[in-house]
Amino acid sequence: MEKRRSKKFWHLPEFMQDSRMRTIALFMLGLAIVSDGLAFFVSPITGVFVLVLVILAIIVAYITLQHLKEETSEYISDLSYRIKRGGQDSLIRMPIGTIFYNRNYEVEWINPYMQHYFGKEDILGKKLDDIDENLAALLKKHQEDKESQQVTWKGRAFDLLIQDDIGAAYLMDVTHYAEIQEKYDNSHVMIGQIFLDNYDEISKAMSDKDISNLINFVANVLSDWAKEYGLFLKRVDEDHYVMIGYTGMLKKLEEHKFSILDKVRERTFKSNSPITLSMGIAYGEDDLNELTELSQSNLDLALGRGGDQVVVREADGQARFYGGKTNPMAKRTRVRARMISQALSELLKQSDQVFVMGHKRPDMDAIGACLGIRRIASMNGKRCWIVLNQDNIHSDVQRLLDELDKYPEIKDSITTPEEALEKVTPNSLLVLADHSKPSISISHDLYEKLANRCVIIDHHRRGEEFPENPILVYIEPYASSTCELISEMFEYQSRDSEPINSIEATAMLTGIIVDTQSFSQGTGTRTFDAASYLRSMGADLTMARHFMKESSSSYMQRNHLIDRTEFIENIALCAGEDDKIYDSVITAQAADSLLQVSGIQATFAITRRDNETIGISARSDGSINVQVIMEEMGGGGHLANAATQIKNVTVTEAREQLLAILKSEKEPQPVTEE
Repeated sequence: MEKRRSKKFWHLPEFMQDSRMRTIALFMLGLAIVSDGLAFFVSPITGVFVLVLVILAIIVAYITLQHLKEETSEYISDLSYRIKRGGQDSLIRMPIGTIFYNRNYEVEWINPYMQHYFGKEDILGKKLDDIDENLAALLKKHQEDKESQQVTWKGRAFDLLIQDDIGAAYLMDVTHYAEIQEKYDNSHVMIGQIFLDNYDEISKAMSDKDISNLINFVANVLSDWAKEYGLFLKRVDEDHYVMIGYTGMLKKLEEHKFSILDKVRERTFKSNSPITLSMGIAYGEDDLNELTELSQSNLDLALGRGGDQVVVREADGQARFYGGKTNPMAKRTRVRARMISQALSELLKQSDQVFVMGHKRPDMDAIGACLGIRRIASMNGKRCWIVLNQDNIHSDVQRLLDELDKYPEIKDSITTPEEALEKVTPNSLLVLADHSKPSISISHDLYEKLANRCVIIDHHRRGEEFPENPILVYIEPYASSTCELISEMFEYQSRDSEPINSIEATAMLTGIIVDTQSFSQGTGTRTFDAASYLRSMGADLTMARHFMKESSSSYMQRNHLIDRTEFIENIALCAGEDDKIYDSVITAQAADSLLQVSGIQATFAITRRDNETIGISARSDGSINVQVIMEEMGGGGHLANAATQIKNVTVTEAREQLLAILKSEKEPQPVTEE
């Protein structure tokens, strides 16, 4: 016992266990001893007096430091208790919903603030899926997120933060701030341009009274529509309107998919004066001048795609398309064909040489168009090179190339993309045939070199991707084929030059036959006029049929693909195996064949094109707009003939995406009635 007491007695106080405090204490003690020694040297009485003062100072310092230590310990202990108690109280009382759950998503604890979202229901020990499927789905979806995410639950906005390692979820109600943000987002200005597509054509055959009635009817319908959605509408010409509104109203218009297009078309159709509307709408830019230019550009895009549709685009954003449910009306005239032909001749004469190319893996329409342009260039005394990659071409194109061996002048004009890049000069002219997207050109590098010396001749609807500075554009979406457009140009070329020969005429006629499915789709009177002209120039139908023949293997593959067809109401859908690669022509032929089945209005063929790409060919009898469907999947085309290619997905995944879009297209949309 004595030994323990002795140890406790000699035990250093806690504040002296700090090395810095011991150093200071030893220094002061040494200083006191030296001072006391000097005092004894002066006088014994002085030395005793100083010694007593030193001892008293040490006692007072010890007692003071001991009190400070006790008060500090008490303060820290009290502070720790308050922090712990405050943390517990805040977890319970703060307006942040808190849930603790285990790996099976069973609720282990919930704070009172979160409990009020569940009412009086006892949820402890229950699985989140059984309590609230939406909340369980949110927690599972965001469990790996490191930052908080804004989510919507029970009609309110929350900032959701999950600590997956401890199984905790925190939800802060930010509905008020979300509403402020939404109000701000909906208050941006949007500007739209509205154009009556075929007003000039319709009004030519009408009396002044009928024209006035038509203008008043359209103006009244548009005014009522603008008033309903809170838009400012101003007519600037007989066939042109400008509208101004807020992006909040634009969202409602997009939800209704611009049903005003259908209303105007249907009601004017009943009065035998069918008028269609096209709109270009822009938003997301503070500069009103730039916003106006963008809206005009969007209107041009809508008109270039055939009209009867709306193009909505945010500044620096992707375009969204609505409408386009009808085939574009034929507004092409002989006058326009003559003007384009003469303009092309002038451009040819101003160039030292010409390059013409179709899209990747060109079909007979693209090759026939290239041969037609080569002949027009020859009529104007210019050398024309047909850019073609012969490594991967269709069987019909290969048969045509074999036949061209008999025509060395034409055969020698065919060049590879690499050779074309060596031959090109700054004064060369480039013609893009049967396409307007530079990304799908046979040689994108050649386009880059001649981007400012580019001519576009195409019959597909114009897409969002388009050359910035083409010097001549001839896009007619209502034409059956590009070969049809080019055939009309020969009539306005020099009569003294050598005319189109039989192989060129045959190739162009084959292109028309292929694109119209033997004159059964997309044909007009001008189509038959073009075919008649080509026949008169020596086009050989027997040779055309020879070009279009398919091999036995492709025939068997096509039938195998058709055998995998499933019928979904009025739609036929066939999908190839995910580990088998199909030729794009076989896929398109399968879609064409299925369209012949009674009661089928649209067909879709999904196949793997290569190890990374899935292709979809879509066909329609005109009652379903497959172009809009394919555009949602990143493709495009015509109302009755469209396609797309998707990277890094499986055939099954592409099929599911397509089915989801078809389901959304079938859902009834609200239509506003007067």
